[in-house]
Amino acid sequence: MKTILVDALQTFVTETEGISGPLHELLDEYENTKIILTNADDAKAPSLHLDEMPYEVYTRKVYPKSEPEYYEGVLEHYKLTPEQVVYIEHSPTAAQAAEDAGILTHYFDPEEKDIESVKEFLDAQLY
Repeated sequence: MKTILVDALQTFVTETEGISGPLHELLDEYENTKIILTNADDAKAPSLHLDEMPYEVYTRKVYPKSEPEYYEGVLEHYKLTPEQVVYIEHSPTAAQAAEDAGILTHYFDPEEKDIESVKEFLDAQLY
């Protein structure tokens, strides 16, 4: 069963709105393990309420998410291969870095917040 990786800021959570209810509800429909990815430092974490997330949170402050090494570190930490995960990310640069690391990635436009496209992506890749 594939693990669902989800970007934190501007995808799963915003500083002004908190957790995205529609995305959270959608992800809860899947039995797959979910991991929220961030590179927020300790000072930024409280404003994002990262300690209150419904899923495990992974942060790696050494590399920005715009570098494939960030995602290689995620995979190594969880002992996963790129084929064992899918990723939802709001930043085109970070999405490309994840793809460069071999991870199938769905770009989530933070303005459109198209939950249906996320559902289509997950349904196509998880089953």
